[in-house]
Amino acid sequence: MEHKEKRIVIDDKSLPFTDGETILDVAKRNHIDIPTLCHLKGSMPTGACRICMVDVAGARTLLTACTVPVEDGMTVRTETPEIIRSRRMTIELMLSSGRHDDCLVCPSSGSCRLQELAFRYKVKGASFKDTGVTYPMEAVNPFILRDFSKCILCGRCVQVCNEVQVNEAIDFGYRGAQTKIITKGDLPLKDSDCVFCGECVQVCPVAALVPRDARMVPRISETEPVRTTCSYCGVGCQMNLHVKSNRVWHVSGCEEAAPNFGSLCVKGRYAFDFIASDRRLTTPLIKENGSFREASWGEALDLTARRLKEIAGVHADAVGVLTSARVTNEENYVAQKFTRTVLKTNNVDHCARL
Repeated sequence: MEHKEKRIVIDDKSLPFTDGETILDVAKRNHIDIPTLCHLKGSMPTGACRICMVDVAGARTLLTACTVPVEDGMTVRTETPEIIRSRRMTIELMLSSGRHDDCLVCPSSGSCRLQELAFRYKVKGASFKDTGVTYPMEAVNPFILRDFSKCILCGRCVQVCNEVQVNEAIDFGYRGAQTKIITKGDLPLKDSDCVFCGECVQVCPVAALVPRDARMVPRISETEPVRTTCSYCGVGCQMNLHVKSNRVWHVSGCEEAAPNFGSLCVKGRYAFDFIASDRRLTTPLIKENGSFREASWGEALDLTARRLKEIAGVHADAVGVLTSARVTNEENYVAQKFTRTVLKTNNVDHCARL
């Protein structure tokens, strides 16, 4: 018996699907844009932001595309006048819930999802009375600034911390208009279980979570991403260096690439100031008569090769080689091969603790 393919109709397009997919899953796979604010790939959908509302034929109300599983024969509309009114009202409520009127000086301007949607749906500003609940900015942390006046309670930071990174450092706290993203005991991040991986900053759709120096450096939207591999350990995490004027100002995880799929540790995300340090060595130095002098690479390598040969020729065990977790497995292999076959010693070790 021939198996009938299951299909769903989205905006007059008949599309196949597999069991377990949501309306948003099918739409994304077929390049149909249903806007979202709370949805986070790799975590359980919550429908918290109410931006992805769609019209499903036969349903009494609009439904959230990120949570509704598709069914064979389902018909969906994604941009009806009613949907647009709903999204516009939701955005107006978000704009009324905090301080979102400073886009000109906001560090997330140009990369703020709320700003983008407000422009897309022609929202002029906050239309509802502010709740008046404003928690003070938390600026005591070494890497992350928490601006609660901009938090829209989408929950993406909570999801990525608990479900993706599994650090379980933050969650929703308090109730009603007093709701806030908190650590255990509502302590600052620096006094909590937070390990400052920065995943919450990367997924925040507004400027509620930004790097501590965000107002002192170019915005991410003003930089160009350059794909590279993190050099801090041998995992090989893929990252984007955000560059302007030949200097790295931000680092973000590359969400579409293995092995990390956007995740980074505190070193990979924040420890990059050394790149532009004026104390960084850019020329080989040779020590003579108790002081260093600059030398060419050719001279430095020739001297190193000559001295290693002289020492190993007298006593091979007087030479040892340390390899590093900050180079590739292939480079570490070459280093140990050089040690054993050229220097004729087994004194080779690897420090994985940096």
